[in-house]
Amino acid sequence: DIYKEFVSLKNSISKNKQDKERNGKNMNNSGLNTILYGPPGTGKTYNTVNYAVAICENKNIEDVQSEEYEKVLHRYNELKKEGRIAFTTFHQSFGYEEFIEGIKPIVGDEKKEIGYTIEAGIFKKFCYIASKKAIIATEDMPNVSNNAKVWCVLLDKRDISDLKKKCFEEGSIRIGWDKEPETITTDTVGLNEMARRVLLNFQDEMDIGDIIVTQRSNKTIDGIGVVIGDYEYDKEDDSWPRKRKVKWLMIGKEIDITELNAGIKLDRKSVYPLDRISADKILSLVNNSKEVVLETEMKPFVFVIDEINRGNISKIFGELITLLEPDKRKGHTDSESVLLPYSKKMFLIPDNVYIIATMNTADRSLGVLDYAIRRRFAFLRERPFSLDIEGFDHELFKKVSELFISNFDEYEESEWDTELRLTPADTLTSDYKPEDVWIGHSYFLMNDEDGNDCKQGRLLYEIIPLLEEYVRDGVLTGEAQSTIDDLYTAAYE
Repeated sequence: DIYKEFVSLKNSISKNKQDKERNGKNMNNSGLNTILYGPPGTGKTYNTVNYAVAICENKNIEDVQSEEYEKVLHRYNELKKEGRIAFTTFHQSFGYEEFIEGIKPIVGDEKKEIGYTIEAGIFKKFCYIASKKAIIATEDMPNVSNNAKVWCVLLDKRDISDLKKKCFEEGSIRIGWDKEPETITTDTVGLNEMARRVLLNFQDEMDIGDIIVTQRSNKTIDGIGVVIGDYEYDKEDDSWPRKRKVKWLMIGKEIDITELNAGIKLDRKSVYPLDRISADKILSLVNNSKEVVLETEMKPFVFVIDEINRGNISKIFGELITLLEPDKRKGHTDSESVLLPYSKKMFLIPDNVYIIATMNTADRSLGVLDYAIRRRFAFLRERPFSLDIEGFDHELFKKVSELFISNFDEYEESEWDTELRLTPADTLTSDYKPEDVWIGHSYFLMNDEDGNDCKQGRLLYEIIPLLEEYVRDGVLTGEAQSTIDDLYTAAYE
C-alpha cells in the first residue's frame, strides 16, 4: 500500500511537471536523444512513428497516439519525403563509414584505374539538411525542396555568351554533347568519366526544387534560379539540346561567392554540385524579398535508429559521442565541433536534430551500452499490455504472460500501470527480469491486415518457437514446457 501511494504521488508530480514543461521540442520531457526499450513485440518500432510525427509537428505524444495510426503513418511518410525524418537499422556490419563519412573506391573507365573519394554517411547528410533554413514558397517563388542541392552551371565561355543570354531569356539551362544519345547511362560507350559524370548530373541527379547558379568567373556567379522542370532533349537545337526549365530569381548581377565556398575557386565544369554551400545561403543573395523568404526558426528533424544495440555504437558514432549532448549542439554557447578524420572538415550536430532509437532487451541487455552512451539518452520502457481491439486474444496473452509474471491480475486491474512492480513467475529464471524478456502484445493479434484469422501460424511459427528458445537458453525453466504443449494443442483446435 505504501508503494502504491508512492507511485501515485510520483505519477501526479511527474504529470504536473510534464504538463508545464512539455512542448514539441521536449517530448515526454525526454530531450533530444531517446531510446524506446523493451522485450520483443511491445511496439517499439511502431511507436517511433508516433514520436517522430509528434516532434516534427510540435505536439504531445499522447495527442498523436490518440489519433488513427493510418493517418499518423501517412504524415510520417510525407515527412520522410520532405527529408525531415530518416530511418536506419544498426547491425554488426554497420560502421562509422556508413554513418558519418568514409572513403569509397571509384573505378576509371579506360585503364580501369581505381581512385578514391570521400563520401558523407547518412547521418552527416541528414544533419547538413537539418541545418539549412527552410525556404517558404510565395506566389512568385517556386517550391524549393528541404534537401535542395546547389548546382554550378557553366553556360559557355566566360562573360555573357549567346547561350547564357538565351537561357536567361527563355528560363532554362542547357548543355551540349549533341552527338551523344538522348539518354545517358553508366554503360554508354565513348564517354570519359568526367563527361559521363556531367551528363548524369544534369540528367538524373539534378531534381526539381534544386538551386542553380551560373558561373561568371572562377570566383563569381551572375545568375541564381530554381529548377522547375525535368530533363528534356531539344532536337531542334543542334548545339545545346540538353535542357531543363529554370525560374530565374536573379540574373546579370556578378557576385563573388568565394567566401561562401570556403575559399575554394569554382571549377571549369559544365555541371557540378557545390557541396560546400547550402541553398539558403545562395538564396540569401537574392535581394527581391517577394521571391525569397527564409524561415528564421529551424524546424525539428528526427533521425530514427532501429535496433541501436545491435551495432557497435562507440565505433559507429566515433567522436560524435560528445556532440550528442544537448548543450554541445550547434546554436548553444557551449557548442562543440569536431574535425572529421577523412574530409578534414569541422562538423557539429544542429540542435533541431532529434534521435529516436529502439532497443530489444531480449536481444542484448542494457549492459552492453557504456555509460558514455547511456547518459546521453533518455530511456523510455515499453511494456506488454492487453489491447482492446478486434482480433486480440486476451486469454492467450494472459496464459503466456503468466510464464513471466505472477501478478498478471494485479497488473490488469491497474490498467497496465507502467510503474507497477512486476513479480517474476516461478517459470522465469532468476537471471532475468520479466520486463526484459516478456513476449509483447503484438504477438497476440490473431488477425492479419486483411482481417483473416492467423492464430495457427502465429502460434506455430512465432510464439512457440520463441518460448522454446527461451527454455533452451535458460530464460524459462523446464516447467514452462507444459504451457508450451498447451499452445500446440490450441494451435490445432
